[in-house]
Formats: sequence, structure tokens, C-alpha cells
Amino acid sequence: MDFISDVTDFIFISSKPRISDVIFLPGGSDPALPEKGAELYKAGYAPLLVASGRYGKELGHFKKPTRRIEIYGDDYETEAGFYRGVLTANGVPSSAILCEDEALFTYQNAQFSKRLLQDRGIKVRCAILVCKAFHARRAYTYYQNAFPDVDISVVAVPGKDITREGWYKTDAGRRRVAGELKRLGDQLEFLAINKETTKV
Repeated sequence: MDFISDVTDFIFISSKPRISDVIFLPGGSDPALPEKGAELYKAGYAPLLVASGRYGKELGHFKKPTRRIEIYGDDYETEAGFYRGVLTANGVPSSAILCEDEALFTYQNAQFSKRLLQDRGIKVRCAILVCKAFHARRAYTYYQNAFPDVDISVVAVPGKDITREGWYKTDAGRRRVAGELKRLGDQLEFLAINKETTKV
């Protein structure tokens, strides 16, 4: 296999959803993630959704939704609050949604979601992670690190026109995928150490 194929297979992971205890939704401003979460919930894949996110660390406030403002509006303080709004607008009852609204980046999305579930005494054996396609490997890595004993399936949704098939054909796609690889590399030692300490 050539380099492009290797990178594609590494970054753009996905799997079929399985019946699970929870659906994880790491933060963002695209309604595609909570819309997919609502679809999975209504199809009976899981009884609970965990929406995580305050806002982007660099931005310092909630970024306006990237799409469908005319449907969902834009008056939200956090990513988790926005996700709740989209979920309820798509027929998910509030009782099925847990919100974690402190995380500023993906690693915190995973760790703070774990803390939220632990605080509520909710045991998770199997989970679905809904994320952007180009973000799938890094999101999965962080959630698997936070939930090492949980079987996690990844349901990827399209993001910013960066696809598995054509990411390498545009400057934006190449920059995004290179950024994902760099972030994973930067975190490798930390994640390895954290994995060892969680075994104790």
C-alpha cells in the first residue's frame, strides 16, 4: 500500500454501530453530529447520549453553528447546550441526554464524559462514538484511553468536505489530516503514560 492509503486507513476509521449503553458526542458546532446521534437513539442503538463541550479553547466562546441556523438558531453558550438543542429538536427526550459543558478540547471531552458517568454511577460496557470522519482516529484514541474496558464503535459523519476518498486532493484536506497526525504524535507519550497509570 502507498503512503496515502496508509494515512487514509489510519485516520478515517469507522464501523457499524452496535447496540450500546451510551452514545458519545464530542463537542463542536456542526449539527451533523447530534443529528446522527438522534438518528441512532431513535433506531434503538442506545438509551443515553452524552454531549460534551464548552467551546474551542482558542476561540474562547461558542462558535455559531456551521449549518442550519434557520432550524436550530444560534443562541447557545456551549457546544453541549447546542447539541442538546439539536437533539431535542430531533425528537430525543431531555431525560435521555447528559451534558458535560466544561471540556475545551477532545481529550477533555473524553475524560470529563467519563467523570460525568462515574459521578452518576452509570456503568458502560459498549458505546458508540459519533464524530467527524477526519477526526475519527484521534477522537477514538482519546475515548478509548478514557474508557479502556469499553467496546467503542465509531460512527463517522462527513466534515467540511474532507472525505476519506479525496482529502489529499485539496490544501484544506491535506492540512486537516496533517494536523490530526501531528496532534496524535504530540500526545503519544502522554497517552502511553496515562494508559499505564490507569492499569494500577
